[in-house]
Amino acid sequence: MARDPKKGTTEFTGFVKVKGAREHNLKNIDVSIPRDALVVFTGISGSGKSSLAFGTLYAEAQRRYLDSVSPYARRLFNQMAIPEVDEIEGLPPAVALQQQRGSVSTRSSVGSVTTISNLLRMLYSRAGEYPAGQSIIYAEAFSPNTPEGACPQCHGLGKVYEVTEKSMVPDDSLTIRERAVAAWPSAWQGQNQRDILTTLGHDVDIPWKDLPKATRDWILFTEEQPVVPVYANYTMEAVKDALKKKLAPDYMGTFTGVKRYVMHTFANTQSPLMKKRVAQYMLSSECPLCKGKRLRKESLSVKFAGHDIADMSRVPLEEMANIFSKFATPLSDQLSQSDKEHPEKTIVAYRIAEDLLARLAVILDLGLGYLTLERSTPTLSPGELQRLRLATQVRSNLFGVVYVLDEPSAGLHPADTKALLRSLDRLKVSGNSLFVVEHEIDVIHHADWIVDVGPAAGERGGRIIYSGPPEGLNVIEESITRRYIFGNKSKIFNDHHVPKGWLKLAGVTRNNLYKLSVDFPLGVFTSVTGVSGSGKSTLVSQVLVELVADYLGTSIGTIITEEEENPLEQTTVETLGGNILEGMEFIKRLVVVDQKPIGRTPRSNLATYTGLFDNIRKLFASAKLAKSRKYDAGRFSFNVAKGRCPHCQGEGFVMVELLFLPSVYSPCPTCGGSRYNPQTLEVKYKDKNIAEVLGMTVDQAHEFFADEKSVAHSLDVISQVGLGYLRLGQPATELSGGEAQRIKLATELQRQQHGNSLYILDEPTTGLHPSDVERLMIQLKGLVAAGNTVIVVEHDMEVIAASDWVIDIGPGAGTKGGTIVAQGTPKDVSKNKASITAPYLANHI
Repeated sequence: MARDPKKGTTEFTGFVKVKGAREHNLKNIDVSIPRDALVVFTGISGSGKSSLAFGTLYAEAQRRYLDSVSPYARRLFNQMAIPEVDEIEGLPPAVALQQQRGSVSTRSSVGSVTTISNLLRMLYSRAGEYPAGQSIIYAEAFSPNTPEGACPQCHGLGKVYEVTEKSMVPDDSLTIRERAVAAWPSAWQGQNQRDILTTLGHDVDIPWKDLPKATRDWILFTEEQPVVPVYANYTMEAVKDALKKKLAPDYMGTFTGVKRYVMHTFANTQSPLMKKRVAQYMLSSECPLCKGKRLRKESLSVKFAGHDIADMSRVPLEEMANIFSKFATPLSDQLSQSDKEHPEKTIVAYRIAEDLLARLAVILDLGLGYLTLERSTPTLSPGELQRLRLATQVRSNLFGVVYVLDEPSAGLHPADTKALLRSLDRLKVSGNSLFVVEHEIDVIHHADWIVDVGPAAGERGGRIIYSGPPEGLNVIEESITRRYIFGNKSKIFNDHHVPKGWLKLAGVTRNNLYKLSVDFPLGVFTSVTGVSGSGKSTLVSQVLVELVADYLGTSIGTIITEEEENPLEQTTVETLGGNILEGMEFIKRLVVVDQKPIGRTPRSNLATYTGLFDNIRKLFASAKLAKSRKYDAGRFSFNVAKGRCPHCQGEGFVMVELLFLPSVYSPCPTCGGSRYNPQTLEVKYKDKNIAEVLGMTVDQAHEFFADEKSVAHSLDVISQVGLGYLRLGQPATELSGGEAQRIKLATELQRQQHGNSLYILDEPTTGLHPSDVERLMIQLKGLVAAGNTVIVVEHDMEVIAASDWVIDIGPGAGTKGGTIVAQGTPKDVSKNKASITAPYLANHI
């Protein structure tokens, strides 16, 4: 492909031709897309871009590849559903780089994603400096995830876990009957253990602290498991009497020591809730043997450039590149200076250092030099993870591949976006095709070809509005995207609010922030800006949230949905310092609107999360037929046995296992996918049953329920944040992070505003078309007008320019960031010479 932007001429080597694509909302479309080019798929949120790029093109490329491998190997892949499309011609093999979070295990890290850790292990094995007399150990022994390398005491976790009397019995003034032993289950199992203790002759009605120490230790720490007769709920005297008379017991019970119960449950339970419950009684501390380095001492005794491998994995990648640069000098220079007895070590170090530096160069160019190899993937943002994968692909030098990327600019400062475009260009020059779903104007401007999908979202989208070189889109009147690309839209946010006070923080210390003082204006809209990794999210989404929640006495866990992770394997970063000096008199409530899922199963959806479904079910319960049959609102829930279909249990579909092919989900043959039993579906509201209502989009339902104020208000708010295209019953598992965040925002906006709330949002524009950003801003500005404070972490310059106040953190990332470079009105910050954000902001003011 050759394209001269000045002349506007384009020559492509070939095209991918799609015929009859019907995936999701696509309207049986035909489109031709050039190969060996940067093709950007644009359109508003929900228009069908991802359905075409991922659901059709990538899914078909994967299907063709898997057809060529053995059936056994096919089972190892996470197979996508076979796309609904008549034909695709000229489609090369494809690699998808999506906006997904990393593995939930802390054992997955930056080093493993980039494969740099493998190189490092080989280097330490073959070219490390061994202590005198120690024999060479293999590369596997430098990994904490192998039996050869893992520290024998902590098994490669770096921490040891213990339970103590204080952790298991937090209030020793209680008696055993009053549940002094908090770590035991609160239900029947706990009662069972208390009854067994009574049989064993222990008094469960005196305060725990008054029991003999030997008794307390035995109850908590014994490994014995005596089996004794149980007389449920008997007093100690009654039990003694029953034993003397040899009365038949209710059952025989097995005693389990409290520590044994906690450890066994944590290791063996399949329930995330049970695991989380017992984890709270376990205390973690640094492993005394490996000092948190996770490896056995033989592995840690090997050094390279003065560092053991654990220390090297904790060095920022930028610094690591400096360390290895001297080992990548020409071999002739090194060998003349080196120990002549071991020239092979110098050669190995040279070869590996050269490869390692080449891999690091791409990562540094993508602005990720502040990361370390040991950083676990769950702590990375989706954008960081996608860029790491992109760096690995750039280095792999594949040829003739289609790379399908999902908003690679997400979470990127405009300065970092330039580096991203350089990496994409390198892949293209190597003879690959790039199909990118994107909203960022700078990326769209860089495209060789644009496929604009729309014109609107959901049912009103799914058509190809335009497919061709970027300049041709300017004449397509129907395209919403063209207004933003060609800069002929009006700026609508010129209302500015004056701070009514200041929330002052001092001594903030966490990650790369050190004793930072910062003042957040109250009663206004504030954007916190800076390059990726500068410390924005650390300051706002972590420290600020923690300090305010602590002051208000609110548990952060109730605000932010916890990930279903192993509670002890989560990497926790502590806030080491920080306190609020003044300003809390203006804040009565904290609301954190994050991008975590609103639910993890198809049973959770937009209608249930927002509370909308409660009002809809009440309307159905008030119908004449429902009243005559004495149906209550619960009858119309697909989660309740009396109303749901008994075959699919209210799921609406059944899964068919096909062994070597992806599992197929087909509509339930009994209810036809409606989720309900026939009797429930006989009840109608305005000629529609409950299943038909759940199948409506938000916009359709808004019209349908126009006369019902409680329902119509909720639907109006959801539509205002740009989600009018979603179906009421759309499963949570089908929603993007941005959609989940906006559903949470809509839920909040439905509530009556009393002012004095602090709203915190981390990159709320992620995944949003510029037209949707405008709609979102109207809602956020409305919150400020109602007397609230809104603080966002943001990269979108339109949003930043429309803010009342800007706090710019930097100047760089990692150790080069963490300070406040500029603050003030957008106009003030745009003139600050020290700010990397300033020149980009100046273009939008």
